[in-house]
Amino acid sequence: MKQPEGPMKRSANRRSFLKKGVVGAGAAAIAAGLLPGSLAASDRESNDGGAITEGDIAILTFLSALEQVEADLWIQYAELGGPTNAVPGAQGLSGIDLKLNGKSIATGLAPDYVIALQVLDGDMPQYIADNTDDEISHHQFLNNYLASKGAKTIDLSQFAFLPPSRVTGVPQNGRLTNLKQLTVDTKWWTRYRSATQNPDLGGTFENAVPDLARGQHPAIPLNDGDLVLNADGTPSNHLQAIASTAGFHFGFIEQGGSSLYPALAQKVTNLEVLRVLLSIGGSEIMHFQVWHDKAGNAPKITDGNLSFPDLNTGIDPNNGSSGAADEFQTNLIMPEPTFFLDKNLGPVSIIRPTSTQQGGAVASVASFVQDGLFLDPATNKNTGIVDVLMRLAAEADEAKRRL
Repeated sequence: MKQPEGPMKRSANRRSFLKKGVVGAGAAAIAAGLLPGSLAASDRESNDGGAITEGDIAILTFLSALEQVEADLWIQYAELGGPTNAVPGAQGLSGIDLKLNGKSIATGLAPDYVIALQVLDGDMPQYIADNTDDEISHHQFLNNYLASKGAKTIDLSQFAFLPPSRVTGVPQNGRLTNLKQLTVDTKWWTRYRSATQNPDLGGTFENAVPDLARGQHPAIPLNDGDLVLNADGTPSNHLQAIASTAGFHFGFIEQGGSSLYPALAQKVTNLEVLRVLLSIGGSEIMHFQVWHDKAGNAPKITDGNLSFPDLNTGIDPNNGSSGAADEFQTNLIMPEPTFFLDKNLGPVSIIRPTSTQQGGAVASVASFVQDGLFLDPATNKNTGIVDVLMRLAAEADEAKRRL
């Protein structure tokens, strides 16, 4: 969930964005049915004695919706690249049995893809399963919490009609997200390494893998034809490029959650709701740290118009200039201290961004749209889920903390 740097920097622009037709009449009607109406919970008090406001509910509803989206994409990654008995060392030691709505999810259905993912780290199948399990739990918990407060739950399954991978064994039920035509922004890589730039203070950043940020690239094998190994058992460049795209996409998705939860937490009134956001947000930060580390192991390869550079040469892959070690070095995965709030306070290591303009709900949905997650290959247009998510996001961003 990268943070767009253009027309959505201020709440006035967000409202203008919505008024110009992002939410069509039909989609608005759908969204209205999904949003909490008159809120019985608004007059209730939680265990900490504070009232839960409609703004709190709007934030929780949006987060539950976005977690459902994330669960959908992670399930696709787990189906193809999760633990499997078909690849030595990829079974995983955890007894996690992935389930959605009580139905078990088969994992590791593309063993050759698993081999390519393990180039990034031998534990990738287990990590993918863990992340998937977490996102499913986030959506389910947030819905359960909403229901416990008398608010409506959220379900976006009416938009689950995008075709999944056609690799043998993958269930051919419709999905919310499309992982076959991604445009992955990798500025999150340099955003966390810069000692002088903060997106909340207008900082700008370069991509770690410039080619991923242009064109459309698959992060999962499209069919069995993509599952090709070399004679020595190593992945072909094409298969490795797919797995490496996934590796950087993992970081892209989870860095957004790392920023989104603290950004929205600043708008929460009820202390129990604040506790929910801080607790779930912490797990998103843990996810990002793992994927930040693993993406750096992507080997230098070229597949057609997609090249993955060696990020440890000190050369900027965007312009070829030298002296860029601190910006791209792969083992610099802890946030470099940078300026925060006021440059006169000096640098500090922080999660970035945490402002609503750069890391809020509308910014997060916009980044998913730019990523290509909701493209319908039949029309090359976004599905109606975008209108609903934008409506929910606007409600969440407009929430105000009450004292």
